[in-house]
Amino acid sequence: MSRIGKNPIALPQGVEIKVDGNVVTVKGKLGELTEELTSGITVKVEDGTITVERPSESKEHRAKHGLYRALINNMIEGVSKGFTKELELVGVGYRASNQGQKLDLALGFSHNIILELAPEVKIETVSEKGKNPIVKLTSHDKQLVGQVAAKIRSFRKPEPYKGKGIKFVGEVLRRKAGKSA
Repeated sequence: MSRIGKNPIALPQGVEIKVDGNVVTVKGKLGELTEELTSGITVKVEDGTITVERPSESKEHRAKHGLYRALINNMIEGVSKGFTKELELVGVGYRASNQGQKLDLALGFSHNIILELAPEVKIETVSEKGKNPIVKLTSHDKQLVGQVAAKIRSFRKPEPYKGKGIKFVGEVLRRKAGKSA
């Protein structure tokens, strides 16, 4: 039995879940998310708890059991609390600003990188004097926030010698000793 898959999910106040065949729709104060279930996985909603069940012990069903339970849990958490990712720009002259849904990054290239973000993702840039600029991404969709954060990080990944680049806040980088060491 999947240890993650067999755990029931508690439904918080103000969150509605609707199971229509193999489509699960979750609605909350921050938005609405939909997920399509495959391979016979069933979702049961009973007085405030949600259980995910699989039809057999086949390899595919066991693999999808925990996956869909985690996806449904992330959907519920997303529409009730939301998800936030913070990226820090480490480097001299690295700047970030936003106008609406357009993120403007100065990362030491000959031109600025302008990224148009999806309307579901809220963006905020914080630039304090003497501190590294921080880009905050917030949304109800965990997958979308992670994908946008990974895309922004891919423009200038942190290098191992000085640590310059775009990193997640709290991320620990493996540093290397340079030639002088």
